[in-house]
Amino acid sequence: MTDPISDMLTRLRNANQALLPTIELAHSKMKESIARILKREGYIADCSVEGNKIKKLKLKLKFQDRQGIITGLRRVSTPGLRRYVRSTEIPRVLGGMGTAILSTPKGVMTGFEAQKQRLGGEVLCFVW
Repeated sequence: MTDPISDMLTRLRNANQALLPTIELAHSKMKESIARILKREGYIADCSVEGNKIKKLKLKLKFQDRQGIITGLRRVSTPGLRRYVRSTEIPRVLGGMGTAILSTPKGVMTGFEAQKQRLGGEVLCFVW
């Protein structure tokens, strides 16, 4: 697999459309930090790491009126074309209603947090 973050977002999108309560992914620190941001922003209900030798990332999705809370996901930076922005150029998703997730020198964080700390970085994805 060449792009594990894209795979995570696709699995999340598909599970959301199929109204699946939970999904399991292969664990990585980047995926875990993205999942923790999604939980903190209220897009998913819970995320946990299971297993000792082979770790799995388990995500519990949120639904409201038989529809997923997440209405859209988009991968911005890809392995073939990395997208970097300065702190003054961080994009707003749906006029501030969505969330941009960035990888900065101080870790993975939302666009709003990166702007507050005046950090730029790689734009990983948009969630709304």
